[in-house]
Amino acid sequence: MICLTADLHHMSLKTGNQLHSDKTEMYLAGEFVKMMEARDIKGSFFITGKSFDEEWDEVKPIVESPNIEIGGHNYEAFKPELLHRVWNKITKNYNGPYAYQYYDTKKTIDIIYAKTGQSINIWRNHMYMHGPNTENILQRLGINICSDGVNKEQHDLVNHISGIYNLPINIIPDHEHIIHAERTPQWIKQWQKRYDWSDDFGSQSYYIEEWSKLVLTQLQDNEMKNILSVMIIHPITMYLADEFKSVKKILDYIQTREAVFMSDLISLQEIAA
Repeated sequence: MICLTADLHHMSLKTGNQLHSDKTEMYLAGEFVKMMEARDIKGSFFITGKSFDEEWDEVKPIVESPNIEIGGHNYEAFKPELLHRVWNKITKNYNGPYAYQYYDTKKTIDIIYAKTGQSINIWRNHMYMHGPNTENILQRLGINICSDGVNKEQHDLVNHISGIYNLPINIIPDHEHIIHAERTPQWIKQWQKRYDWSDDFGSQSYYIEEWSKLVLTQLQDNEMKNILSVMIIHPITMYLADEFKSVKKILDYIQTREAVFMSDLISLQEIAA
C-alpha cells in the first residue's frame, strides 16, 4: 500500500526551485495531477495557505481533482524567516509561540475552507518543522494526522497523547536527495559543510535516474513485506530534474499497487485492529 504525498508552495515564496523554473510551481503540480489522473492514482497534497489567496486559478483544478485530498502546509511557510530563526535560537522552537502557531494553522485551514468548502484533517509543516505545541494545536483545530519528518522504519500511524496521529515519510525524499536546480554537487558540498545535514536516508544526493531506482526498490521491498510506504514528490523538482521522465516510471509502478489518501489510513488501521 502506498501513500503518495506532495508539498506545494506559493510562488511569492521564491524558493530555489521556483527561481530556476520557467513555469510556476502550481502549473507543474497541475501537470503532475493529470499524470496521476491518467493512472487513477490517489495523492495527498499539502499546500500553503497563501497559494489559495494568490494563485487560486491554478490551485483550483488541483484541489478539485477527485484524485487529490488537501492538507495544510502553513500559511506563509515560516516567513519572515529571520523571525523564526530568532525564535528558534531563543526558544528552540522554529514554529514560534503557541499563539502564533495556532493563528498560522487556523488561517491556513480557514482559507482552504473558504475557497473549497472542504475541512482538512491532514497536515505537514513546511520543512517538517515540528514544534512542542504542534500536536496540541493541530488536534484543537480538527487535524487527525500530522506527517512531519522522515523515518524509514515507521510504517504505521502512531497515536500521540493529544489524540492525533503522526506519520512521517518512510521512502527516500526527493528534494533533499536529488541533484537539480541550484542543488549542484558544488552547492550541496558547501551546504553539507555548513549545516552537516542528513536525514534517516543519510546525507547523499543523487542524479534523478539513480534516485528513482532507489525509490522503486524501496517501494517494492515494502510491498513484499506488506507494509505501508509513505512518499513525497515535489512536482517542480521532478520537472527541473528531468522534465518528469523518471517520475512517470514511478507512477507507472504505483498504478499497479493500492494507493490511498492519507486520511483513509485511520479507518484502515481501525479495521486491521
